[in-house]
Amino acid sequence: MNYRKVLLILIILLLLPLAFDARGQGFGQSQSLFSDIKANRVGDILTVLIYEQSRATQQVETKTEKSQTAEASGGPGVGPFDFIPLFKVDGQAKSTHDGKGENLRNGSLRAKMSVTVVAVRDNGDLVIEGSRTVGVSGDREVITLTGVVRQRDISPENTIDSYLIADAEIHYTGKGNADTAARPGFINRLINWLF
Repeated sequence: MNYRKVLLILIILLLLPLAFDARGQGFGQSQSLFSDIKANRVGDILTVLIYEQSRATQQVETKTEKSQTAEASGGPGVGPFDFIPLFKVDGQAKSTHDGKGENLRNGSLRAKMSVTVVAVRDNGDLVIEGSRTVGVSGDREVITLTGVVRQRDISPENTIDSYLIADAEIHYTGKGNADTAARPGFINRLINWLF
């Protein structure tokens, strides 16, 4: 009789995970003792390491030169009109243009933030989205990120580098005293807009 009770308890314990799966609770999913826990379904959290650096340089140089010379001459008059000298014209024109322009832009952003998986595509790619807000002494800085991630690009530590995110949109904005102080005044902005 004792063996029957032990056998019955053992069968119940073995069938318990299947009962949870049948109810749609995903018992034991992504919790293997032998594999790393990585984001793979809606609601999972993924850590993004943002290392963005951009540099763009544009140089324009034009050089033109144009030179023109005209000359005409004459001598004293002929016959009874020898007291009237003939005309003499001398002309020279030169035009030179030397123009140079250079546009240089540098941008750098380093951050670490967590995002949430909001959808899983048919091919298994994860659609992610998240934001991070940091407030210090009245200043507020916000980083928002959206994009698409391949599951195989996620590291065993459940992190991914920002350059591996497809269709990535990273926005970094700040509001507060520092932002207000760095912004030109109303009169300066009006003059820049007019001219």
